[in-house]
Amino acid sequence: MSCLVSSTCSLVPIDSNLTRSNRSCKLGSAISWQSSFPKLSIEIGSVISSPIVKKDSFVQAAWTRRSRGEAAKRPNRKSWKQRTDMYMRPFLLNVFFSRKFIHAKVMHRPTSKVISVATTNARDIRTNIPSLVDNEACRLIGKLIAERSMEADVYAVSYEPRKGERIEGKLGIVIDTIKEHGIIFVP
Repeated sequence: MSCLVSSTCSLVPIDSNLTRSNRSCKLGSAISWQSSFPKLSIEIGSVISSPIVKKDSFVQAAWTRRSRGEAAKRPNRKSWKQRTDMYMRPFLLNVFFSRKFIHAKVMHRPTSKVISVATTNARDIRTNIPSLVDNEACRLIGKLIAERSMEADVYAVSYEPRKGERIEGKLGIVIDTIKEHGIIFVP
């Protein structure tokens, strides 16, 4: 009995008693999963120990990872951490220092809604303090942000420093004042 390995089915016996499934393979019908098998053309002659492999046969990988072309289709896809971080730490503190004023706000990241705002440019604060950018102004902004956040039922806030930014000086004073007034900072 001799056998033939083809690309459409794994092993086709050459017999006169063919079943229906073997006949369809022998006729070369297309099978939907045939592309997942390697394409080989091996003929086994009368001597089983010496198979004859044709020169033009090649093996294709059945299952591969994402190809480079497929990865290039979505180069800006965010990582898992980038996609889930806004839900793990939903409230973000944003502090901005200009030459004349100090602005601070707490935002809800998934919806981009502002929860609380404090600035030394506000009319009631501007008239009551001598300097709008010194350390006392930083403490006042931190206290107002903490109070207004607690009124809005926000008790945990995160702060992401910008590239090369250190938490020291006026920024450190604002953050320490917020911590002293009962807001927890989530790393």
